[in-house]
Amino acid sequence: MRTPWIVVVLTGVLLLGACGDPSDGPEKAPPTPDVSRAATTHQRSQASPSAAPAVVAPRVLYLGDSLAMEAQRVLGQELRRELRATYTSAPYSGTTLCDYLEGTGEKSLVPDRDKAAALVRALHPDYVVLQFWGNAWGYTWCMDGISHAAAPQKYFSRYRADLKRLTDQIAAAGGEHRPRIVWVAQGPDPITPDRVRRVNELYEEQAAASGDLVADAGATVAPAGARYSWTQYLPCTAYEHEHPEYCTEPARDRTALHYGKDYLHFCLAPTTSTPKPCPVRSPGILRMAREVTRVIGSS
Repeated sequence: MRTPWIVVVLTGVLLLGACGDPSDGPEKAPPTPDVSRAATTHQRSQASPSAAPAVVAPRVLYLGDSLAMEAQRVLGQELRRELRATYTSAPYSGTTLCDYLEGTGEKSLVPDRDKAAALVRALHPDYVVLQFWGNAWGYTWCMDGISHAAAPQKYFSRYRADLKRLTDQIAAAGGEHRPRIVWVAQGPDPITPDRVRRVNELYEEQAAASGDLVADAGATVAPAGARYSWTQYLPCTAYEHEHPEYCTEPARDRTALHYGKDYLHFCLAPTTSTPKPCPVRSPGILRMAREVTRVIGSS
């Protein structure tokens, strides 16, 4: 949850907007989740002996990188409205899978209190939603300098290994109440489109191996029939027509997915040096949040 000279420049713009300048070191951490409150506010309907079994609202934990950082408020709204979910988020910009692994020590952008397994032990979620663009440039320390550009096969091998390690740590932390993981498949990458395709395939493989889920949220921000073709605009959906504030150009029957030259993020506001949830209505974020909510609701 970021070669010819012109590609390097473009990548730099993209990644610095995504996760900050690597020379700055870790970005400021978001507030620690209120674990004691979140763990005790899960609402369950009390059924009388003669009533039908009550539907239990799920506990959902959301972790990830800058994509999760910008989307966390909207996903929480959708989960609460549609599923009455109890929801906690702890995203950190610039991170990848290994940052949420326990045992990484000081080589991680995520403090020990917010590691995936630590939060699972504290919150006992039913679902852990994980959204990572795939940190391909070796920004975070825990990647040990491995980058997609320099060593693609080594990068994918490491990513596959970290997928399994993170799954195993979450499962062990859940114990008898093992949460189900929802891997969020990413949208198109205009710089290295095949990288995102391969990363999404790894999510699918791991989910199939461990009985977890994939929410193909990335498909909602890609053209129909062109899953890995990047675009800045898409035709407005039926939902966006019904809620015209999300159809940014109704006269042209299209809506914006990205702000300016930010090819990665979906917030229609400039990125800032201090990561925070997106402050404006953004169709791309809502599209992806609705798909994640749909997958959890139908599982």
